[in-house]
Amino acid sequence: MKALITAGGQGTRLRPITYTINKHLFPIANKPMIFHALEKVAAAGVKEVGININEGDKELPSVVGSGKKFGVKITYLEQKGGALGLAHIIKNAADWIGKDDLLFYLGDNIVSADLKSLIDKFYREKLDCLLTLSKVRDPKRFGVPIIKKNRITKVEEKPQNPKSDFAVTGIYVYRPVIIEATKKIKSSKRGEFEISDAHTYLINKGCKVGYEEITGWWKDTGKPEDLLEGNSLILNTLRGYDVPFKNLKEEWKIEGAVKVGKGTKFKGNVVLRGPVVIGENCIIEDSCIDPYTSIGDRVEISKTEVSHSIVCDDVKIKDCGVRIVDSLLGRNSIVKAQGHTLPSGHKLIIGDNAQVEL
Repeated sequence: MKALITAGGQGTRLRPITYTINKHLFPIANKPMIFHALEKVAAAGVKEVGININEGDKELPSVVGSGKKFGVKITYLEQKGGALGLAHIIKNAADWIGKDDLLFYLGDNIVSADLKSLIDKFYREKLDCLLTLSKVRDPKRFGVPIIKKNRITKVEEKPQNPKSDFAVTGIYVYRPVIIEATKKIKSSKRGEFEISDAHTYLINKGCKVGYEEITGWWKDTGKPEDLLEGNSLILNTLRGYDVPFKNLKEEWKIEGAVKVGKGTKFKGNVVLRGPVVIGENCIIEDSCIDPYTSIGDRVEISKTEVSHSIVCDDVKIKDCGVRIVDSLLGRNSIVKAQGHTLPSGHKLIIGDNAQVEL
């Protein structure tokens, strides 16, 4: 079996963050999002991995590398013609897939599921296609299965009137017949080759299509609040206490599961309430870092409280004297107190789709 991981698209719902970074490289618990997918695939025993990327993308291959550190061999597959739907990604990778079975994983999905158990079920029940399902609050955003007598009879893509509260999640297992399906279907009204149409093709062809409900958590990180929830879910798995200090000063208070990178320094009164992860070579001074916060490398924070947020590399948060919550701070961004410079007042440089609260 091979695995195909998606890492293309434009991430429009995450702008302005994704104007300067591929969303699959955005850090979740201080690790690029796609690394979580690669670790899941490697743990399932799959050795050959294809990653679908945008045409001309050099950044993602340079960050992810050959796959050696994950114990897999990675092939990068540029999606010719641009983002034309999930079924088109498989069609585009047909020569690489060949006659092998396929684990298809959407790289912006975060799951707790054990992929090996899904693969085992796929073979044990001799399926042609295995879909993973999860109950969601807003099925209109997803492919929605129509289930009758414990069988999937059809899959509708982003229906206005969903016939169930299940969504097809971003993990699929296929026999090579999926390639035939992606070549037979036509593009939808929105100009994409829908994976739901490929699944319906398999059902109509008489292929054995099974499903498994994900009993743990699953998160599609399509919106900013989804990134924060995904970050919280991963941080919830953090265990223990890992700090680079031999002795803790009396003015430092550390509670819960906390991981702090090498070279990071604390100054003055510092409070950490886990789960929290802090990267390398940071400076935390007279500040409180509250639960479900991840802080990247080389970050400087002084006189500020940060909670339930993702702070990327090289961010500076200076003497704010306020509490920052539910926030995404991109690389090299600066947040500082109003009175730092003259004239006084709120100074804003805001790009498309930005969100600011004053």
